[in-house]
Amino acid sequence: MEDRDLTSLLRSWKYDQHSNMRQITTTDGRAVIQVRLPLGIEQYEINGRPDGQRPRDHETYLAYLEERLRLHIITNGSDRGFEVNSRDVAELQSEGILFYYRYVLLYQLDRFDLVIRDTEHNLSLCDVLERYCPNQEERDSVLQYQPFIIRMHAAAQVKAMEKGQRIGDAGAVLREAISRIQALEPIDTPVFQLEMHRSVQHLQEMMPENLDDGLEEALSRAVQEEDYERAAVLRDRLQARNSRVDKER
Repeated sequence: MEDRDLTSLLRSWKYDQHSNMRQITTTDGRAVIQVRLPLGIEQYEINGRPDGQRPRDHETYLAYLEERLRLHIITNGSDRGFEVNSRDVAELQSEGILFYYRYVLLYQLDRFDLVIRDTEHNLSLCDVLERYCPNQEERDSVLQYQPFIIRMHAAAQVKAMEKGQRIGDAGAVLREAISRIQALEPIDTPVFQLEMHRSVQHLQEMMPENLDDGLEEALSRAVQEEDYERAAVLRDRLQARNSRVDKER
């Protein structure tokens, strides 16, 4: 009988909350991310869906829906009449959560181009729902997170620029993202209101002209609000500023 006991595997990688992620290559050559949790290990595919599944023989469920839409347009001459049903919404929501889990991990691993890729997937997912889901409650259950997705997309672009992975105007990227968030159709949920406020605030703090202003206060506020992703960015900037000041003395 196959040995299903995970004890030796878990003992070989002790849980450490400060160092609980790693990238490995599988026996068949795939790159995956592993996360050590207190009671187990999670594994994320780096390419395709994070869980490695191929819904309806497509790379993602979003890709399957986009193919359905393409065929609908070919058959009918336009996208008129195309709808995303309740099952589609459930599948997209589940897939969006998987991509969210992965892009948060990728951000912590400084894989910013991959964060850009995954947030673009979730933004496209939101666009499909906004255009073709007739049920407002189902649609808004996903769209309420759009401010955070836009924020992470812009933050990753800026961080990629800082690391030389991309060339561009960080200020323009941030201003465009702030405008995009502020132009979103309001959704009457606490999640949307909170994410809209926090995302705009976070992007404003990333503006080049604000990098050295009020960093300590902003860091304290981020910790109090339990916005740990923003707190990590602010802490890095504070350390970089202090290091720069020390060298100038």
